[in-house]
Amino acid sequence: MSLTFAEIGETKVIVEFKGKDEVKRHLQDLGFVKGESIKLLSENDSGLIILVKGVRIAINKALASKIMVA
Repeated sequence: MSLTFAEIGETKVIVEFKGKDEVKRHLQDLGFVKGESIKLLSENDSGLIILVKGVRIAINKALASKIMVA
């Protein structure tokens, strides 16, 4: 499922990325790596705030829809 469908407070594991290679590379540069646990901290109309590797990262919903979690 896409990260955009996760509930606030849930911890999920990244299983894959969708999109072009440049999008995948950008996500990896931000710290999103397959097998990594991430937690959805909050959500608003424009995006999500996610905790990954102890760092809070804000991404828009379009980018979050490219991250598949389980």
